[in-house]
Amino acid sequence: MAATPTTWDAEDTAFWESEGNRIANRNLWVSIPNLLCGFSMWMYWGMVVKIMQRLHFANTEMFNFTFHNNGQPHDEAGYRALLFTLPAVAGLAGATLRIPNSFMIAICGGRNVKFMTTVLLIIPALITGWALQQPNAPFGLFIVLAAMSGVGGGAFASSMSNISFFFPKRMQGLALGLNAGLGNAGVSIMQFLLPWSFTFGMFGSFGGDPQSFVVDGNAQQMWIQNTAFVWVPVMTLFAIAAWFLMRNLPQHNCGSTPGAIGKYLWLETIGFIGSAAGIAMLIYVKLPVPELVQTFLVLIVTVAVTMAGMKFMTPRAIQGPLNKQFTIFSNKHNWVMTWLYVMTFGSFIGYANAFPKLIDDIFVTPTNGLDTRHYIWIGAAVGAFIRPVGGWLADKFGGARVTQWDTWIMVFSTILAGYIVSLAGKSGKPEQYFIPFLVTFVVLFATTGIGNGSTFQMIPIIFSKEQAGPVLGWTSAIAAYGAYLIPTIFASQIKAGTPEYALYGFAVYYASCLIVNWWFYARKNAEIKC
Repeated sequence: MAATPTTWDAEDTAFWESEGNRIANRNLWVSIPNLLCGFSMWMYWGMVVKIMQRLHFANTEMFNFTFHNNGQPHDEAGYRALLFTLPAVAGLAGATLRIPNSFMIAICGGRNVKFMTTVLLIIPALITGWALQQPNAPFGLFIVLAAMSGVGGGAFASSMSNISFFFPKRMQGLALGLNAGLGNAGVSIMQFLLPWSFTFGMFGSFGGDPQSFVVDGNAQQMWIQNTAFVWVPVMTLFAIAAWFLMRNLPQHNCGSTPGAIGKYLWLETIGFIGSAAGIAMLIYVKLPVPELVQTFLVLIVTVAVTMAGMKFMTPRAIQGPLNKQFTIFSNKHNWVMTWLYVMTFGSFIGYANAFPKLIDDIFVTPTNGLDTRHYIWIGAAVGAFIRPVGGWLADKFGGARVTQWDTWIMVFSTILAGYIVSLAGKSGKPEQYFIPFLVTFVVLFATTGIGNGSTFQMIPIIFSKEQAGPVLGWTSAIAAYGAYLIPTIFASQIKAGTPEYALYGFAVYYASCLIVNWWFYARKNAEIKC
């Protein structure tokens, strides 16, 4: 276990060159694979439901859920919409857990938080692997497991906050871009590897029996449980690395290790309470309002319950440091940057969560035989790996300027994607529009990645060192609700037969971000030029 340094001042050139650079980079490169695993576990529900749907349509006795349908099996449209619930729940929980994670580092310590996060994720991985082998496993169990995997999504806020403390301002664009971009790459790595992982019994008798089914008269086997089990040994290794190689920092009020872990678990519990409130409302409460309105009301209730829990349910030892960080909410730029970061990261994580199943629902028919497995990972990979480029461009040309250029492309790409989807919906051969849609969406993913890097580079410039960490965490927390909003909105519009409307609506929101960014940061006489 690495000792906590006695002092830390990344802006001191002599300290940075003699000691700080080495320690900061070691923490960065241990943080990245842990964050990668967290993202993989958080986002793998988009892949899991894709496979569950395939198995069910091949054999209706498999995963034949009657949840929320008066004990009766769902029809095809209802089943497709139901399965979107799991990535939406994971998205909602992960985003909500980012709220307490935004403030954890100064209270619990970076090393302690990263270690505990990875350890906690091993639990849902093990249980999910077991549940996927049970043909009659209740849908409610999968809801709980999807919510538990949200720990991996919540980790992003604490990870970014932690890394921001280690590096000087002049290097934060690249450092944060690497942490976030390579961490986000967990989505694409997961989407690339999981279709391979379930094709054979990689764990032998310990991994359980395969699922057998028939497609077009051909008997096939699949080890769907591997989608969860494969992460267990990997996360165990990275948790050990985090414990022995990462460091807490002296300016953080984490105290003893057992006390810090206790505070971490309490803050995570508050996040789960807020998540449970939102999930219950999402599934069981039907208000006399349009479905889209209820979608946003769920988000508001979830955030409100979580913030109330943090305000009134935290022990006195946590309350002081927490209230000190809550000063960010009186700074209008916190809310402006939240609006902008929802556009970039919210879009990236929402599209990544929905994309594997979305393309099947729009372009795959029982007769065309289109196999999308080899394409689903491309968009998220481009968005993740280009993020450091966004940070680098922002360091070179200014974050606000790069964000402005990037947002223009987002607006046009989303409109074009919506138009292609509308053409596919009217065609008897939707598969002919798949490649144009894929290319357009890859461009859209690229813009989300560049925008992620450029907006995060703006935050350390706009805010003081004390506020930058909590703001980084808070903005990433709210933006992460894209992982809930986008699958939920797509599910609603697919059920209505108009998925293109979702994309047109996103384009309108992106246009509003153009105006906001220009007014506050990009115009000639902007309040803060960055």
